[in-house]
Amino acid sequence: TSAYSSPAKSLGDPGITPLSPSHIAKDSDADDAVEQLFLVVVAIDFGTTSSGYAYSFTKEPECIHVMRRWEGGDPGVSNQKTPTTILLTPERKFHSFGYAARDFYHDLDPNESKHWLYFEKFKMKLHTTSNLTMETDLTAANGKKVKALEIFAYALQFFKEQALKELSDQAGSDFENTEVRWVITVPAIWKQPAKQFMRQAAYKAGMATPENPEQLIIALEPEAASIYCRKLRLHQMIELSSRAPVNGYSPSDAVGTGFTQAKEHVRRNRQSRTFLVENVIGEIWSELEEGDRYIVVDSGGGTVDMTVHQIRLPEGHLKELYKATGGPYGSLGVDYEFEKLLCKIFGEDFIDQFKIKRPAAWVDLMIAFESRKRAAAPDRTNPLNITLPFSFIDYYKKFRGHSVEHALRKSNVDFVKWSSQGMLRMSPDAMNALFKPTIDQIVQHLSDVFDKPEVTNVKFLFLVGGFAESPLLQQAVQSAFGSRCRVIIPQDVGLTILKGAVLFGLDPAVIKVRRSPLTYGVGVLNRFVEGKHPPEKLLIKDGTRWCTDVFDKFISADQSVALGETVTRSYTPAKPSQLVIVINIYSSEQDNVSFITESGVKKCGTLRLDLTGTDASVPSRREIKTLMQFGDTEIKAMAIDVATSKSVKVGIDFLNY
Repeated sequence: TSAYSSPAKSLGDPGITPLSPSHIAKDSDADDAVEQLFLVVVAIDFGTTSSGYAYSFTKEPECIHVMRRWEGGDPGVSNQKTPTTILLTPERKFHSFGYAARDFYHDLDPNESKHWLYFEKFKMKLHTTSNLTMETDLTAANGKKVKALEIFAYALQFFKEQALKELSDQAGSDFENTEVRWVITVPAIWKQPAKQFMRQAAYKAGMATPENPEQLIIALEPEAASIYCRKLRLHQMIELSSRAPVNGYSPSDAVGTGFTQAKEHVRRNRQSRTFLVENVIGEIWSELEEGDRYIVVDSGGGTVDMTVHQIRLPEGHLKELYKATGGPYGSLGVDYEFEKLLCKIFGEDFIDQFKIKRPAAWVDLMIAFESRKRAAAPDRTNPLNITLPFSFIDYYKKFRGHSVEHALRKSNVDFVKWSSQGMLRMSPDAMNALFKPTIDQIVQHLSDVFDKPEVTNVKFLFLVGGFAESPLLQQAVQSAFGSRCRVIIPQDVGLTILKGAVLFGLDPAVIKVRRSPLTYGVGVLNRFVEGKHPPEKLLIKDGTRWCTDVFDKFISADQSVALGETVTRSYTPAKPSQLVIVINIYSSEQDNVSFITESGVKKCGTLRLDLTGTDASVPSRREIKTLMQFGDTEIKAMAIDVATSKSVKVGIDFLNY
């Protein structure tokens, strides 16, 4: 059937019709399962460029332990996270993850390496694929395709095993998966299918099961960051404000020096890996009053996410004021600009060939670029040198018949020179130019958010995520918004989300109100009203004139929903003798939807209530109660036949319809 023909007519589906005026029931405690007791919460920050985990024992929630040091590690890049890279054998079996995957792949002979499947930066695929399903593929460095679900499940399984191993070593006895509550973070701007995809991958990795979904929480990255920022003490952050010199430095050098100090501080404590989160509200936070607003800007490798939160006292619960926005403006944009620069100098045809023929050397070149990228700063005067792998120089000569040096002289890129030590020498201006498009997009997007009426009087802007370590981004945000609000950066900014996610797992009720990203409703029949309903929707059944395909709304996009809030509607079968009742649930990004046939309306769930075999003495107008429970990143729906208490439940599904 075409998308616009009437589903109800074509299915011969007798359908349901509303019984009562709409009402919202706030009985959020009726359905709460007995809270399970987990011994430990493990949070996984599955990032585009790097990933890691942290954990806390529920008995001592003030201690957050960040995962053990990883083998490997890059010069010039010190952090607790590992690159999000994965290597499969030629037989498509999991081989290794992180530095180990990268180094093993790199050491393979080029003729052998082309059979191995190496994946990096694959998380972005979930953001960029518009019609994501369980069948979506990812492409390895050698061009071969593998199901995305398998790769994500392998990665999560790797973290699960690492974490359980570390916990077992600590406890001195085997730690069971059942004793762990898992938290996985995802960008808030991801569409629902991507969030559900992550949960499915986690089930496949054995972290939880569809029967026991509470064991896994999908947390939103900026929310996690927000929870951690509430606990910050003054010595745990750097304020980029132009109001007062920080630590006796003038603001212009505060950006750089504040960070160096912070890094020193972190380095000294590197051995401990345990962070104490005092069970208090941090000083900054204590300046916030009821109703105050702040923005969390989470800038990572792939995406930048912005969320506006408001404080609700006395508990300091968070309320999401403006729905999460953002886009693919992560630090990968800088890598992409570097790649464009290389294409300009050496030719796109050569770069494309080189990536396929020498994938490991290409990875090497990008690692070398990464450490220089981290050295870029607004006031830098000396050039940045990037080592070109020998095979790049060699392959270029074979490919073009002249040297790399010649190409640089011939290209009219005047910021980039060839140094006698076999390096690309970039002027600081050339490096800053690579950052500019990405940073401009972030600043532009933030300005748009600041202009929204819901976003007046923002007191603080918390800059978090790996890309927030960049002094160039810090300076741009500070100079654009420093006069409107105080710009604050937590010290170990790359670990902010990880720690916040652990805190969220220990107390998931801290986020109280979210904005629904979609409009939800069910398809129903209404009595046909001449002049109000379009004639093509008329359906005559047993002498009654019905209007088909009506979208009966449960909740609108952007409406605030309290966590665990239940919306209830009552329906009755259009035909009294009907014994199988099918309720179809639909979603749309649009706010005002009248019919399920409108463009953009997607089916995302079906409730099938079979009433055969129930007592015949039911009332002539059967009441079927339909409930939708919102709040968490999951949404649950349920239908109950009031007369017999028969019920059926379903989770909203965005991947399989």
